[in-house]
Amino acid sequence: MFIFSYRLCCLFVFLLPAVALSMSQDGEQLPSLSPMLKRVTPAVVNISSQATTPSGTSPLLSDPDFRQFYNRLSPSQRARPRALGSGTIVDAENGYIITNQHVVDGGDTILVILKNGRKLTAKLIGADPQTDIALLQVKAKNLTAISIADSTKLEVGDFVAAIGSPYGLMQTVTSGIVSAKGRNQLGFKGYENFIQTDAATNPGNSGGPLVNLRGELVGINTAILSPRGSNVGIGFAIPANMVKAIMSQIIEHGGVKRGVFGINLEDLSYEYLESKHAEQLKGALINQIKIDSPAAQSGLRVDDVVTTFNGEPVYSANHLHNQLGLMRIGDTVKLDVYRDGFILQFSAKIADPYYNYVSGMSVSPYLEGARLSNFVDAASDNAIKLDAIAVGDIQVGSSAWRVGLREGDIVLEINKTRVTDLDAAKRLLEKDQPMFHMRLQREGEFMNLVSPS
Repeated sequence: MFIFSYRLCCLFVFLLPAVALSMSQDGEQLPSLSPMLKRVTPAVVNISSQATTPSGTSPLLSDPDFRQFYNRLSPSQRARPRALGSGTIVDAENGYIITNQHVVDGGDTILVILKNGRKLTAKLIGADPQTDIALLQVKAKNLTAISIADSTKLEVGDFVAAIGSPYGLMQTVTSGIVSAKGRNQLGFKGYENFIQTDAATNPGNSGGPLVNLRGELVGINTAILSPRGSNVGIGFAIPANMVKAIMSQIIEHGGVKRGVFGINLEDLSYEYLESKHAEQLKGALINQIKIDSPAAQSGLRVDDVVTTFNGEPVYSANHLHNQLGLMRIGDTVKLDVYRDGFILQFSAKIADPYYNYVSGMSVSPYLEGARLSNFVDAASDNAIKLDAIAVGDIQVGSSAWRVGLREGDIVLEINKTRVTDLDAAKRLLEKDQPMFHMRLQREGEFMNLVSPS
């Protein structure tokens, strides 16, 4: 037993050159994360929130087998502050803090507690439900920030540490390894490209950092696989590169303005590759192209296989889906495509999916910050207009956001009256009333919203 412990210690000294050595009581040098953590932990904060308005739905809350680090507040609890999760200071000068969108969703007042106990009120700069990332800002001096690593250089087997406030226990540190990269198809709605780790994470860790042994941010802890409601050593973190890309858009626009390219994708099956006599081909298969989309106008066809995206290899349909999701409106996409035994090149610009939508403010001050349109059933061959309103992108923190509307919602009724179009909605909301009721459809499910009085 003693020999095994000694050998394990030597192995750590060999494998972990970034881990400092500390002195034991007998003077022997032992590997320790302590020096690194002393530098990093001041950048990890506890986040609590007071919610008094209806909250939206995070894409990561839809599957009961995937327990989030967040318990949704019941109506009787919404007026009381409650510790919800963790956050990571990434810019000390500007006071920027990264956390998960589901941690702060619906919160009117957000309180941040630093390691030294200092309490600060945070402003929500913006959020992206599709990646579950939110950016907060505090006004304070002498903050400590964590540096952001290139998460593409992370390898399976790398040692990592998770820091946060599980169950409200601030500054809790656990360690483990990277168990897998690029995890997807987990049942979440949104962009899935998770780092899997066995570092123990629990409710309250959400929004806290996953760091490498240099103390650099490699991911933001987001979810756990927990069929029994307890940690089983399977946690998921959003890669740092995705966090950085989303953060830059939030700083610039207050949110993420995703464009449209117009393709649906699937992975290459063995049967497909065999039928094409191209068993070594890697990429993503186009199985549908939207009419008049940039993809259609560029000359792409159904059954094309995208092999590279802006000069980088495409490994799967999810990989390309994530890459497209990080592109901005107006960005140029360059693709290498396999077609009938040849590699062809195509390029197109990402389009604004809501270019023909109107400002919600033109309908009602209640809907300020949203872009709206009469709802058209795009799945129909004849693009049939239906009696409803489609909700486009929404500015986080706007009136429409506080009411509870989210991108992709379909508004069916206002005050129990069917909404036939935008003009009807304007008439219904022009009435002098302290509050109103909306019935809508979100991701195939019906729900009700009541505006704050």
